[in-house]
Amino acid sequence: MGLSTVYGIIKEMEGDIRVYSEEGLGSTFEILIPEQIGETQTSEDEDDVKLKTGKGKVLLVDDEPAIIKWTSQVLERLGYKVAGFMNGFEAIEKFRQDSKSFDLILTDLAMPQMTGIELVKQIKEIRSDIPIILCTGFSDGLTKEKIQACGISEMVISKRALKPFLAVDCGALPETLVESTLFGHEKGSFTGAQKKQDGLITQADGGTLMLDEVGDLPLNAQKTFLRTLQERCVRPVGGASEKFVDFRLIAATNLDLDQMVKERLFRKDLLYRIRAMEIKLPPLREREKDIEEIIIKKVHELARRYGIETKAISPEFFQTLAAHNWPGNVRELINVLEYVLATAGQDPTLFSKHLPPEYRTAGLDFKPVMEIKSRQQPFVTPGAGDELPTLKDYRIKMDRDYLKMLLNTVQGNRDTASRISGISRSRLYGLLKKHNLPGFSSS
Repeated sequence: MGLSTVYGIIKEMEGDIRVYSEEGLGSTFEILIPEQIGETQTSEDEDDVKLKTGKGKVLLVDDEPAIIKWTSQVLERLGYKVAGFMNGFEAIEKFRQDSKSFDLILTDLAMPQMTGIELVKQIKEIRSDIPIILCTGFSDGLTKEKIQACGISEMVISKRALKPFLAVDCGALPETLVESTLFGHEKGSFTGAQKKQDGLITQADGGTLMLDEVGDLPLNAQKTFLRTLQERCVRPVGGASEKFVDFRLIAATNLDLDQMVKERLFRKDLLYRIRAMEIKLPPLREREKDIEEIIIKKVHELARRYGIETKAISPEFFQTLAAHNWPGNVRELINVLEYVLATAGQDPTLFSKHLPPEYRTAGLDFKPVMEIKSRQQPFVTPGAGDELPTLKDYRIKMDRDYLKMLLNTVQGNRDTASRISGISRSRLYGLLKKHNLPGFSSS
């Protein structure tokens, strides 16, 4: 929901938001709310007066706990009472029990168990006069007709929603073409500039410019870009005049920009300028609870993309991937899931055996391996007085030691042993028999 929702509520209360920015101190948001409503208010507007004086009660619905918490805090500071719910079913039940106590419904659109559209329909069946704000970060499949069918007469979206959204990976831009790509160029301004070309900033005018890996932006381009942000104008390479531009900037990076400032690799003033609102996303390994949701969503998306049946996912599949360190974060996880769907074939359920070999052993305690190695005779290099074993004998010994370690690790569970080793049960039984090792329990 975020600032757009808060802004709408503040405007409803005849208030305003002011933003102050100062180098080195970031940005300060000042919320101005009138202390009282004018005496000319008529009795017919009692419900509006109740909302504007901060005495109303809001039913808040969103599937993200952080959004529930943050939005509730903002609304409560404005004087509202808030009842927050993470799914539509619970919200409907509460509203059905005491619908008259609520003055406003504030709900997300995209929720897994019950969408905002479905929630609004049921709310309207219980009480048709309740004001509703339906919030969404996107309008995919959402039309004015669908909104009106729910009894909502107005749909307010960001002024940039229908404007261009341009994204560029700064790390993929050749240093010699960065300024031309961002700011544009005039014909003949450099070798190869055969015609005038608008830059991405000009193309994003009225909309949004997304700079991915902004830490890779060269220092000379940083200086020019800072002036563009400060003056709200852009001058193309080789141009004689500047053009006013109005765009929203989103910047992302996996680098430590504060450290880069200390090392003089990133401009301090530019960092302050782009850090008006900062969202720090922890690495995937620190968001274990998110991994399962990402897996479910991406498996369904990839199945639709490749035109295959959606796969069921076993608990051990989740557990194995949750134990991985994920140095490549979400991109690495998605690549693994694409591999899994390719290797699963017609199997209806995904298991750890479908993972790449290096991912199957994630989270295992390899202490038994170290114990086995400590009991082994040290390997003697040629010339140390001992005879080097044949490759065949050495392989046999290593196979036997591995199987012992495997049996000790899985504690007799044949399914787990097959998953970890990456070989079929029949092949595993054959190896155990060959090395005169015990089999598995009946589990």
